[in-house]
Amino acid sequence: MAHFAKISEENKVLTVLTLNNKDMLNADGVEDETVGQQYLETHNNWPAHLWIQTSYNTQGGQHKNGGTPFRGNYAGIGYTWDENNEIFWPKKPYASWVKHIESASWKSPIGDAPELTEDQKLQNTEGTHVWSYVWNETSYEADNTTGWDLTDVLA
Repeated sequence: MAHFAKISEENKVLTVLTLNNKDMLNADGVEDETVGQQYLETHNNWPAHLWIQTSYNTQGGQHKNGGTPFRGNYAGIGYTWDENNEIFWPKKPYASWVKHIESASWKSPIGDAPELTEDQKLQNTEGTHVWSYVWNETSYEADNTTGWDLTDVLA
């Protein structure tokens, strides 16, 4: 099955449909996205150029079965199609976060969360604590060298 995202003129994903692969074969018997787009336009009354193929197996710029990643992420309702980078983007999690093209994901402006200490990891394993870092946009806005807060879910 092939998957296609129906997008608005503003590049927002409205829905995702599956299409039988045979419905996207060109005259040479080769799967062709434009053939699928034409099929979807005919059968769904939505312009062909607003149907974009997406891969069910692609997330965060990686193909979960080791194949070639396709368009960054599997499209979801509310995602945005980035035509320039050919990536489906989920909603931006925080105002300060930026696109990381290589991983097709949003990243904090100061990098990844710090690593837990060995002691914190041990406490997580023992179940006495559940330490993790969470993003704090308010902290970042006050001092843009900070933003990751260490929290204990059990506290």
